[in-house]
Amino acid sequence: MKKKEVQDTTKIFRALAVEKRREIVQILAERTLCVGALSNLLGISAGAVSQHLRILKDAGLVEADRRGYFIHYSIAPDAAERCRITVNSLFGVKSKSKKRRQEMCHGKQKCERPKELKGKAEACSPEQVKKCHGDVKEHPCSVKPNKSK
Repeated sequence: MKKKEVQDTTKIFRALAVEKRREIVQILAERTLCVGALSNLLGISAGAVSQHLRILKDAGLVEADRRGYFIHYSIAPDAAERCRITVNSLFGVKSKSKKRRQEMCHGKQKCERPKELKGKAEACSPEQVKKCHGDVKEHPCSVKPNKSK
């Protein structure tokens, strides 16, 4: 393993080693929430939630989206895939998903890969969305963050 891969692996395992962080990941997999809401759901202080989120964000598992005065957190679009690759690499399993990761458009406003998916995100058929992003409820590229003034 290369040094960067080792660092990424360490960050992911460190992030998921704590039960409360795994709970946060499970909750955020279902919906986007702010620190206060997570604090209420988990029964811990907002400061503790913020520290857990910082570690999850540093590991690339969680993303932040500012909405007015609040920051809402959600699971990073590639979090599950990154975890799969990390675990597979420990056991020497070659990931078939390397090609798939190269095909994904990674949340850009236009699908850029593969070539037949170019165009506006809203124009993609369900089959195209599945080919580019896998099984997702809604097209990740068409989800636009709320930017409040």
